[in-house]
Amino acid sequence: MKNINRRNFIRKTSLSAAGVTAGTLLSTYANAAPARPASAQYMGGFAAPKIPNIRAAFIGVGARGGTHLEFLAGLSGTEVVAISDLYEDNVTKWKEKAVKVGKGSRHNNIKLYYGDENKWKTMLREIKPDVVFIATNWSNHAPMAIEAMKQGAHAFVEVPIAFTLEDMWEIVDTSEATQKHCMMLENVNYSRDELMFLNMCRLGVIGEPLHAEAAYIHDLREQMKEEDRGTGSWRTYHYARRNGNLYPTHGLGPVAQYMNIGRSEDTFSTLVSYSTPARGRKLYAEKNYPADHKWNKLDFKGGDMNTSIIKTNLGRTIMVQWDETSPRPYTRHNMIQGTKGILAGFPTRVALEGGIEGISKSHHEWVQGEKLQALYEKYDHPLYKRLSASTTGSGHGGMDGMMVSRIVECLHNGEPLDQNVYEGCLWSAVGPLSERSVASGGAPQPFPDFTRGYWKDTAPLMIVS
Repeated sequence: MKNINRRNFIRKTSLSAAGVTAGTLLSTYANAAPARPASAQYMGGFAAPKIPNIRAAFIGVGARGGTHLEFLAGLSGTEVVAISDLYEDNVTKWKEKAVKVGKGSRHNNIKLYYGDENKWKTMLREIKPDVVFIATNWSNHAPMAIEAMKQGAHAFVEVPIAFTLEDMWEIVDTSEATQKHCMMLENVNYSRDELMFLNMCRLGVIGEPLHAEAAYIHDLREQMKEEDRGTGSWRTYHYARRNGNLYPTHGLGPVAQYMNIGRSEDTFSTLVSYSTPARGRKLYAEKNYPADHKWNKLDFKGGDMNTSIIKTNLGRTIMVQWDETSPRPYTRHNMIQGTKGILAGFPTRVALEGGIEGISKSHHEWVQGEKLQALYEKYDHPLYKRLSASTTGSGHGGMDGMMVSRIVECLHNGEPLDQNVYEGCLWSAVGPLSERSVASGGAPQPFPDFTRGYWKDTAPLMIVS
């Protein structure tokens, strides 16, 4: 997988860099929608046939993939059938955990594939799983998801779903042609506050949403210590060669759902983007590594902070920021402003016009801290109330387990997933579009319509109970 990653990365980033010089062509391509074959099926609201016993395979269990595997293995109506990774110790470790969590013979026949970068392909052909969870480096997300669907499996892919528009279109086309789900594993949509804000927006508590702010600001410089194996061994090259918002979906996914983006009400129209100078990674490398170390030989191009502004079809705005370098506390912003009030995160706080009865006197005063308890009691999402006890401790405050639980639940019941393939591509498209905007001095970039116009007829995400 490392060789595939290196080869594809060089090819794709070279194409991207060359394309930036032809801004008109890029804009034309971004809006161009390849014709949908007559045999293809639109996947918005798609419900696959029920799967009573879900046979699941996993590609990449170095970190995230393993935690998904362990949680899924403890759910009834599931069977872990295969694990693929470059490293034998990874597949062995997670096989043992699956067997232990399964408490019986349910996961005792797990096939292991490791040692060669193409073993995952062999696994798909031999095992024919119902679903595949993909948690590898970014360059492999698209080819693995596409092949999984072609081999008859629903694909569940870590974020971002891909980092080129070409790959996103191929994912969409393959999903439609095979009628297989391809869902990006955006776990933040299942966080307690994000779920509560979604519920409050649906109930009209803040009126009409007009503006949102989203971010992924997380100092991850220490990942550079993973020099030969692990996230830092491949992400560091992205920071060096790409300049834009490389990781937009954790903050963007929830606010897009608040606004019903890509679902009947509105969709993204254009994006402008700017990056600060690139300083932090270079300084970190100089401070922590010898002058001749490979990190000190990189010319870091990616600005420490990227700020992008999205304009929607209805004229609403979303600010999206990304920074994995600067020394500051973690935040996703998670802010939604409406005509009647505002919901905001980090720290969680609420202000409504005229105040909140019994809590605050006006919208000039934040309701936060202990005063929020009354709002949680009134507006907690029904899904959180139902699943929080069984997902506590599953990772990221329980949001990981809630996401996997919902996937299993939807597949068991033959229901549409909470996130469709078009949303995963639309949210991820901020990556390449921001790179193009930055490279062209902030020129607006049009979003592709991965639905080919069908978003207007796609039902909003329900408040499931």
